[in-house]
Amino acid sequence: MRKPMLTLALLSALTGSSFAQSSGAAYNNADYTPKKAAITYLPELETLVFEFQVTGAAGKTQPKPAGKTDGAPVLGYVFPTTLKSTDIGMGATDGIVAMALTSHPDFEDTPLWDENGDGDYANDGLVWHAHWVVLTKDSRVAGGFSVKEFDHMGAAPKLPPTSAPGMHMYMDSPGFTVTMKGNTGRVVVPLDRINRKRDFKFDLVTCYMEVNASDKKRPMLGVYQVYGVMSGNLSLPYTVAAN
Repeated sequence: MRKPMLTLALLSALTGSSFAQSSGAAYNNADYTPKKAAITYLPELETLVFEFQVTGAAGKTQPKPAGKTDGAPVLGYVFPTTLKSTDIGMGATDGIVAMALTSHPDFEDTPLWDENGDGDYANDGLVWHAHWVVLTKDSRVAGGFSVKEFDHMGAAPKLPPTSAPGMHMYMDSPGFTVTMKGNTGRVVVPLDRINRKRDFKFDLVTCYMEVNASDKKRPMLGVYQVYGVMSGNLSLPYTVAAN
């Protein structure tokens, strides 16, 4: 499967000024300024820990509700990787497999998990949680990427059973543990959930996304503002380290 190349030209498209400024500008602060990105293999637990640090407080700034799903804001700490879609339980498809840690108060997309522990599985969108997504380049949005969609009228692609129902995108809600403490965020990924792969590369992107349910000219979930890229050029230079 051929993967898109992430280049300086693409980075320019991500941060270019040809688009109107998104409402994500209000969240552009130190909580989304990348300082460090790492993935560490813990052999005694057969687990990977995805970790990032920011200059501010990890996860402290969260989206303000829009009051509806259409136009709902989503904030994210995203690890684009060189993994394949088949490594995360999806069918083979082109795109960039990414681990996205997200917060969004207007909708629920992890119906199998009760992240806030209150017994209600449908009110946890604001709590930081993990998604596997397949990203595709998309010139319709200022951030240059969107979550890859599929035709809901056609045959459904292979997706993990943990995928949120009713969302016609390559997105999984795996239920991995996410923590935000001080300036550091982490997500714990069991090795057997990614085809036991450890030889992949990655980067870190902090960004503002938005849901679209009314405009056919825009994606369902697009990146509208990129706050920071750890490598500076989206080259995915980082490798998994052993503890």
